Amino acid sequence: MTQTALENVVEKLNGIKDVMAVQRVFGEPTVMDGITVLPVAVVRGGGGAGGGGGSMPEQEQQGEGAGMGFGLNARGIGVYAVKDGSVTWQPAVDVTRIIVGGQMLTAAALFVLGGILRRRRR
Repeated sequence: MTQTALENVVEKLNGIKDVMAVQRVFGEPTVMDGITVLPVAVVRGGGGAGGGGGSMPEQEQQGEGAGMGFGLNARGIGVYAVKDGSVTWQPAVDVTRIIVGGQMLTAAALFVLGGILRRRRR
């Protein structure tokens, strides 16, 4: 029995459930020097699928089609550290976000400063 294109897409979409599981957010706990470390990530995903069917009379052929796409973004945000029954949160430092934020702030400041200087010239 052959599988239709749409059934194939549905099967692949069901496989996405494994990708978007809680294990992607909370990693495996690791014990180091008596401290249990539990890594945490933020996971975002999105996708879409489509299908087609029917006949194409101008070509006298049966038409059928289906397709899908999916994207996933996972980024570590920190760890929970457990020591002697006490839990603490240790955030991860995202240097890229800090640099991009600083560049955006600098660009905004230059834009405002340029506007102020143009008004003073008039």
